[in-house]
Amino acid sequence: MRVILFGGTGMVGQGVLRQCIEDAEVERVLLVVRKTTGLASGKVEELVHNNFFDWTGAEEHFDGYDTCFFCLGVSSVGMSAASYSRITYDLTLSVAEMLISRGSLKTFVYVSGSGTDSTEKGRSMWARVKGATENALMRLPLPNVFCFRPGYIQPLHGIRSKVGWYNAIYTTLSWTYPLLRRVAAGLVTSTEELGCAMIGVARSGYPKKILETRDIQAAALQR
Repeated sequence: MRVILFGGTGMVGQGVLRQCIEDAEVERVLLVVRKTTGLASGKVEELVHNNFFDWTGAEEHFDGYDTCFFCLGVSSVGMSAASYSRITYDLTLSVAEMLISRGSLKTFVYVSGSGTDSTEKGRSMWARVKGATENALMRLPLPNVFCFRPGYIQPLHGIRSKVGWYNAIYTTLSWTYPLLRRVAAGLVTSTEELGCAMIGVARSGYPKKILETRDIQAAALQR
């Protein structure tokens, strides 16, 4: 498996990258970033590119990769619908379409979120935009598109969010994670489990194209 990873410096992406590095069947990881991270080593190659809407001159870097894990995203807090849609919908689709044009991509895994609105008609702006993005990805000419809708995600192995107040929440709640796994298993996952699940669906598929938390837990066991 040769993997392209977008959003690898975020909390979810860090977890996915860690599992890719550990998995013997992941041959190569192309980590796509806007600024160098210094993470390139072993099986990880770093591609630094400033404009994710324009890949002119960089397209050949994606040739030969069969899987894309798209973990890139922003919070909708304080954003207009137009701005959030441009970053969430337009950017995701432009990347997916560019990768399809290279001819080797077989699987695209998109991290959405619990509460995403597939009808695109609900009251929540972010949920409508995420739903529209999922729906558009499903219409693309790709053999496999999977949309992950995690709820609460516990960072493990020293992984931290780039958002300060997120880290404060995770730190405060970290001691409750084992309890939450017992009493609210359908709402809780971890960065490790997400990474394992993405590799699992890319390797073995999954009966559903939209994976809620319990599906993510089941798919993680396929790794």
